[in-house]
Amino acid sequence: MHPFDIKSALLAKHAQHVVLIHFPIALLIISVVFDFLALWKPLAQHSRTLAVAAYYNLTAAALSAVPTVVTGLLAWQFQLGGESLKGILRLHMILGILSSLLIWLIWWLHFRAQRRPEQRLPRYRLPIEVLAVALIALTGHLGGFLSGVNGVD
Repeated sequence: MHPFDIKSALLAKHAQHVVLIHFPIALLIISVVFDFLALWKPLAQHSRTLAVAAYYNLTAAALSAVPTVVTGLLAWQFQLGGESLKGILRLHMILGILSSLLIWLIWWLHFRAQRRPEQRLPRYRLPIEVLAVALIALTGHLGGFLSGVNGVD
């Protein structure tokens, strides 16, 4: 395939998943960073701005996670014809779906707090956010092995 052949790149059986996955990963990580920064300086004027930035990045992460999971499932169907999954591919799929669910859970916690400004975000969201970042990092790492990027030389 020629590197500037747009048609081949867009219609490749798994290319969309490989491209789309970067959005929820980056948006989740920066959202968690903004959320922790907002807590770090709670009395600063910028803490509310950081919390709002965290919410909007988290919203974009949650929305972008949907087509990412869908294209991952489609890649499985196209590449393997729906065969049963095993090994790293099965673990990658399970962790990917769990990561997406955690992103949506965190978004829901932030959404509830945005609707009621007098209500503070629950503190238990922080370990969930850290878990989500770790889980999505592990999922991406396994995906790198599946794509050949992290292959053993």
